[in-house]
Amino acid sequence: MIDKIVNEVKNGVVSVIEGTGDIVTSLRKTVKDTVIGTLKDAGEISDSVVETASSAVNGALKGVASTGKTVVDSTSDVVGASVQAVSEMGGNVIEAARGATSGAISVANEIGGDVGKIAVNAVSGVVKSVTEVGGDVAEATKSAVIGALDTADEIGDKAGNAVRDALLATSELPKDIVEAAIRKKDAEK
Repeated sequence: MIDKIVNEVKNGVVSVIEGTGDIVTSLRKTVKDTVIGTLKDAGEISDSVVETASSAVNGALKGVASTGKTVVDSTSDVVGASVQAVSEMGGNVIEAARGATSGAISVANEIGGDVGKIAVNAVSGVVKSVTEVGGDVAEATKSAVIGALDTADEIGDKAGNAVRDALLATSELPKDIVEAAIRKKDAEK
């Protein structure tokens, strides 16, 4: 199912980017529609949220990269659309936040992107989308930070440290929540 989602979203994003002037709106719609369709097909939403959110973000950002557009600039919109779609389907937004940021970090590693900047934009996308849907922004932010760190740490120490440093250095995110999530993650090591 993961490969199907990745390829479906990637192909949809490439078509959208090549065929429209309003890339941001079209990109968000493509990701959102794919996540909603996948969750409807899965039937049991709770079991599919993390995998679906991660795969949708992964495919969308690969599609963006394949068109020559910058992945860093698209990350916030892609992650946000994925989380909003899960919310619309009644899924767990906290889990979606973790899955979506994890998918973004995976793509950053695959394409040689800046994992730190992509992590900041991914978590920022979670904050914006959860604020819009009326969810628990603090918990979603923590989950997103942990999702980014889990994947970055799996990649290696350099990626993990780059993500930590970028998340701590940015003024775009609530510093106290980011610091608490990093402490929690580091205590698990």
